[in-house]
Amino acid sequence: MSRYKGIKSKIVHSDLNPVFHLQTKEFDAKELSPHLIKLARRSGQLNLSGRGLGTAPEKIWEINDLDEAEIRLLDVKLDRDTEGDRWWEYEPLHQLDLSSNCLTQISSKIQNLSTLTTLNLQDNGLESLPSEIGNLERLAKLNLNYNKLTDLPNEFFQLRELKSLSLSHNLLEDLPSEGIGDLNMLETLDISYNKLTAVPPGVGFLTRLKQLSMSHNDINDVPPDIGNLRVLQVLDLGYNKLTTLPPLGELRKLEMLYVQHNLLSSTPDLVGCIGLKEAHLSDNSIKAIQPEVLENLPHLKVLNLRDNKLDTLPDEVSCLRALIRLDLANNTLTTLPSSLGLLPHLQALQVEGNPLRGVRSDIVRCGTIRLLRYLRERWQSEGNALDGEDEHSILPGGPPDHSASNFPDRYNIIRGGKILSLANKNLTTVPAEVFEEAKAADVNSIDLSRNIISDIPTGIFSLGQTLKELNLASNRLSAVPSALGLSCPHLQFLDLQKNFIVTLPMEFSSLTSLRELIIAFNKMKNIPSCVKQLPALEILIARDNQITEIDLEILNGPKFLATLDISNNDIHVVPPELGLMEKLRCLELSGNPFRVPRHSVLSKGTPAILSYLRDRIAH
Repeated sequence: MSRYKGIKSKIVHSDLNPVFHLQTKEFDAKELSPHLIKLARRSGQLNLSGRGLGTAPEKIWEINDLDEAEIRLLDVKLDRDTEGDRWWEYEPLHQLDLSSNCLTQISSKIQNLSTLTTLNLQDNGLESLPSEIGNLERLAKLNLNYNKLTDLPNEFFQLRELKSLSLSHNLLEDLPSEGIGDLNMLETLDISYNKLTAVPPGVGFLTRLKQLSMSHNDINDVPPDIGNLRVLQVLDLGYNKLTTLPPLGELRKLEMLYVQHNLLSSTPDLVGCIGLKEAHLSDNSIKAIQPEVLENLPHLKVLNLRDNKLDTLPDEVSCLRALIRLDLANNTLTTLPSSLGLLPHLQALQVEGNPLRGVRSDIVRCGTIRLLRYLRERWQSEGNALDGEDEHSILPGGPPDHSASNFPDRYNIIRGGKILSLANKNLTTVPAEVFEEAKAADVNSIDLSRNIISDIPTGIFSLGQTLKELNLASNRLSAVPSALGLSCPHLQFLDLQKNFIVTLPMEFSSLTSLRELIIAFNKMKNIPSCVKQLPALEILIARDNQITEIDLEILNGPKFLATLDISNNDIHVVPPELGLMEKLRCLELSGNPFRVPRHSVLSKGTPAILSYLRDRIAH
């Protein structure tokens, strides 16, 4: 295939040189300049990404060795004041980036780079790999996304030190079961967007695997030995042809499950998945939910069941005490269980598109808060009483009494020895003694929601080294101190919704473990700049603020952002480049004054919105 590279045109003796010239190996070789070689030998890193290369410069494969001319130029004097190259300062190449070029093949001489630990070949036109790639015994991270690979050489599976392997957007139809099982150091495996029809049985041998993505294939079967992946945290099987799944109860550390857009007729057997936080089951043919599944998911925060065939919802849904988002849209539900109103943390309940007869349509249109209030009132009118935890977490508290002696003792405040819950107590502050007891009990979760607190209690900062979850929703906060970001580096969940907060301090960029940030129903006019510096962020809920623009520079910071809710703001333009955020699983944009995308596109769900936006990008 011919490739041309643009150069400036010049007039010489009235002759016009061509603006484009054919790119040859000679021109490719010039991209690896002596200056780049010198930098690579000093740092051990070489970046030739986006150079339009059709062939990799031959010098790359010999970069760890000096030719005769280079040896003659070496300054072998021990004088530190000289500016020449010093052989003792050379670093063997351990990172090579050849991504976003036009490479169709890789030389067998790649075996010379035996010191490589990171190799990026994504976004090329590779149709095959040389068998010699198996000689890169130290390789730990390999990116082959966006190529044209149809198979892998047997020697590929000799890369026994691989921890991260990315093969998405290729043409793979199968992976050898014996080979894939040999890569037993893998922690991350992405083989999404291929043509696989089955999960290789050898995947069950990858016992160190934490993230497994096989979405957008033609997979119709999952072997039972997937239950061997005892440390798996993320399992993505969305957009396949699965009709059933084996029991997943052995995956006790599983946190994220994606099986949307399949052919499932029932919910997967998740009994035992006690760590599960999100389950995405939309766009299937699920007719019923097994009550025992709902009874055994104590940490589930997001449950997406939209676009299925559910006609009933079990009362056991009230067991999902940690649930924040429940999407039941576009099913065949005729009623909702009153017990839904007992869920203390439920913030978003979507039921549109159901033939509900037990709930008036005007109540549904009023939104989640009104609907939950109606369900609670119906629960009580049915003769049920709110007792124990339900009463404290839902009904308004009595007159405030803030003396430490009148606080519940540690066995009431610290449930299970890890959670400090003082929600809905009419508190304006919390005595320092309470946090001292919480620290002694190794508390890692604090709930101070639904109080009248205007300043965050400083006692929280004393738990900073153990604190993982903090709920300050529905208070009277107008600002958040920078000390919260500096003192709580292990925070994973932060709920600040329904306050009067205008922005977040830049010191929040220290929250490198934060996975979920809820800032809905505040006074923010922009997405906080600190969001750009939150590498682990997966969920951002910023609905019902006064946000005027979608700042892509900020949103592209978190590389794993999967849920973005910026509905009900003041956004007039949706940039088409938002469609390039392919990690997004849930995008909420409704309730803003923009004209495009139209409601007809928004109603089709996230994949349709992202596809529409990508189509609008000017080529």
